Amino acid sequence: MIRCSRLSGHQQVKYLNVPTKSNFPFMSLINHSFPLSLPLKAYKPLLIPSRKLAKPIQSTPPVSTMDSSSTESEVAYDLSPILKVYKNGHIERLAGEDVVPPCLDPTTKVESNDVVISEEDGISARLFIPKTNYPPIQKLPLVVYVHGGGFCIETPFSANYHNVLNKIVSMANVIAVSVHYRRAPEHPVPTAHEDSWVALKWVASHVDGNGPHEWLNNHADFGKVFFVGDSSGANISHYLGIRIGTEPLPGVKLQGIVLVHPYFWGAEPIGSEVNRLEEVARAHKFWRFVCPNTEGSDDPVINPGKDPKLGKLACGRVLVCVAGKDLLRDRGWYYKELVEKNGWCGVAEVAEIEEENHAFHMFNPSCENAQALLNQIVSFITQG
Repeated sequence: MIRCSRLSGHQQVKYLNVPTKSNFPFMSLINHSFPLSLPLKAYKPLLIPSRKLAKPIQSTPPVSTMDSSSTESEVAYDLSPILKVYKNGHIERLAGEDVVPPCLDPTTKVESNDVVISEEDGISARLFIPKTNYPPIQKLPLVVYVHGGGFCIETPFSANYHNVLNKIVSMANVIAVSVHYRRAPEHPVPTAHEDSWVALKWVASHVDGNGPHEWLNNHADFGKVFFVGDSSGANISHYLGIRIGTEPLPGVKLQGIVLVHPYFWGAEPIGSEVNRLEEVARAHKFWRFVCPNTEGSDDPVINPGKDPKLGKLACGRVLVCVAGKDLLRDRGWYYKELVEKNGWCGVAEVAEIEEENHAFHMFNPSCENAQALLNQIVSFITQG
């Protein structure tokens, strides 16, 4: 079942005693001994390496580079099925490291292309453009997509995100830029946010038609820009919406933001969190893992209610998609209340698929509800 609600004129829902829902995959998979802090200075960055555009994007260097005979190759922290941290500082990612090469997708007729935005920092992106009618007779809306994965795993080059972007671009008839940022724990939050801002400025460099990529120069409508992100990527998309509201990028008009199962948090439990305290405790620890220098779960980066700039959100429309069984579900509904209270003049809408869990569309992309979620995203973009 799908429930929808608009912010404007809608009675506020106070988060006191919302019925308990089920598990949040990333948080619930972290065991009780999950550390509050880790020796980050020992981590060895294992990023997708910088490269020339003519070369394909490659995955993270293999684990075989470690000395398996050394005691330092022993696992210090096992965060399966997300990642493992070894005593020698090596990070082994266990999900989202598969790489699909850029291509012309035979099903959607969407073509993709990889670009390096900053060789020094390892920031890159995958661009998507529909080729059904090419060249387009008019410029196309532009979607800037930020992937999820708890700030730790996944890339735009994995099958999950490659396939999702192909579908969005085909169905909405847009151009998309899917951002690859540096990930925690080697590069703690807010590195991902700052990298995404660098990527957004790179996108904006095409406004006058003189940027480094012809698709954006010739076919992107910078008066119709949308940010879309899921989970931690939704958190970053919200950040970008605030940042562009305080530091405008000339020529870029943000029409709307789609936040899919947004990773927001806070020190005080709300809604169903009061009945799920073990999961809540692990969630607090996970936040400290990806952002060890944080003062806690009321950091404005993770708790928008503590951000004095919340009312500066640069768009007029927001769609928040939540899943009924997700621990973060109530944070998505609460976000709607927060933007209303903080002087934002836009309209927010919340769409809930009650029987699903966090990021279900990534784990089961062919299910009926995944298609329903995709339709919600596309509808929001095409109505803008």
